[in-house]
Amino acid sequence: MEKYHVNHHITTSYHFHTNGQAEMSNQEIKRILEKLVCRKACHLPADLENKAYWALKKLKLDMEVAGEKIMLQLNELEEFRLQAYENSKVYKEKVKRWHDRRLVHKSFVPGQKVLLYNSRLRLLPGKIKSRWSGPFTVKIVFPYGVVEIFDTHQDQAFKVNGQRLKH
Repeated sequence: MEKYHVNHHITTSYHFHTNGQAEMSNQEIKRILEKLVCRKACHLPADLENKAYWALKKLKLDMEVAGEKIMLQLNELEEFRLQAYENSKVYKEKVKRWHDRRLVHKSFVPGQKVLLYNSRLRLLPGKIKSRWSGPFTVKIVFPYGVVEIFDTHQDQAFKVNGQRLKH
């Protein structure tokens, strides 16, 4: 700034719009809040303060009416937030139902031979190396899809998700 003879003055919070850095950060905060309330218009506290002064001038300095208007705006913002929360909850339930419909129900019995799918195998993909390893022996079948399998080669047992196994 000294090289180009630019004078930069830090402004107070009452004149935040004259400081470019503060204005940019306020815009970013506003964009984030708008995403949280599903693209509804939102107001930062500094915006509410400026709107309060504007409302006081418009309503001929009636403090009670201006205060009620601000409280209504804050209540609307809270309603938008609650509505966004409910929409998010409904969406998550819908995605869970879709996911659960796509799951294939598999039943295993102790002593059965199974293969285990290795999703982390990236060394030799494709036709050269199979992602199914095993065979393993089913030791215990737990509720909710958990299966304990036993590896006879390494003499160890471990629990896996039943969706990663096939007969």
